[in-house]
Amino acid sequence: MNLTLQVWRQKSRDAEGRFVEYKAENISPDASFLEMLDVVNERLIEQGEEPIHFEHDCREGICGSCGMMINGTAHGPLGGTATCQLHMRHFNDGDTVQVEPWRARAFPVIKDLIVDRSPLDRIIQAGGYISINTGAAVEANTIPIPKQVQEQSMDAAECIQCGACVAQCPNGAAQLFTAAKVSHLGLLPQGQPERYERVVKMVEVMESYFGSCTLFRECEAVCPKEISVSFIARMNRDYLTAKMKSR
Repeated sequence: MNLTLQVWRQKSRDAEGRFVEYKAENISPDASFLEMLDVVNERLIEQGEEPIHFEHDCREGICGSCGMMINGTAHGPLGGTATCQLHMRHFNDGDTVQVEPWRARAFPVIKDLIVDRSPLDRIIQAGGYISINTGAAVEANTIPIPKQVQEQSMDAAECIQCGACVAQCPNGAAQLFTAAKVSHLGLLPQGQPERYERVVKMVEVMESYFGSCTLFRECEAVCPKEISVSFIARMNRDYLTAKMKSR
């Protein structure tokens, strides 16, 4: 299949960017979106041109680094899928595809399709951990955890920190990401000692970088792990409880 790509090119954070048109020719429908970009880059290198810079690592939908806007949608048209797992068969021969980096104030462009997502790391550093001496692994059955609680926690822990929720949100909010990271620890017994301290620290760092949530639910719609906005409600309850306890 043959496509026309309109790709955002920007040499540095301070440089002015623009869309540049490229032809993606003879692309296998079974190729992933990143493999398609690899083919385009190989041809650019052969022609002595600078390749398109984009971020990737595992290419298995696990690391979250591959995110980009595809025709205005984070990770592209297929729900519950990271960019690296999006295949070209979901496009039509002859399509024009616009590719650009995450668009959010908190994610400045580093180069081309690569953005600085370090504010997400700072939220984790503020409280996304438990500070206990775990020692050797204990026998699993010594800490009884109801199945429903365990499943909820694991649903939240699926977050891969890609930033799609921020990029798609009209407000540039990071509530879904933060709520997932708060909840997957806050639901488990091991996370209880710092539960309320954790939520306050993480929310306050989040609010220093990102916009406010007005529940558009765009975040939920584009999340490659389909994390529910119900975790935002849970985080808000914990935050209010923490503030009341501190009085």
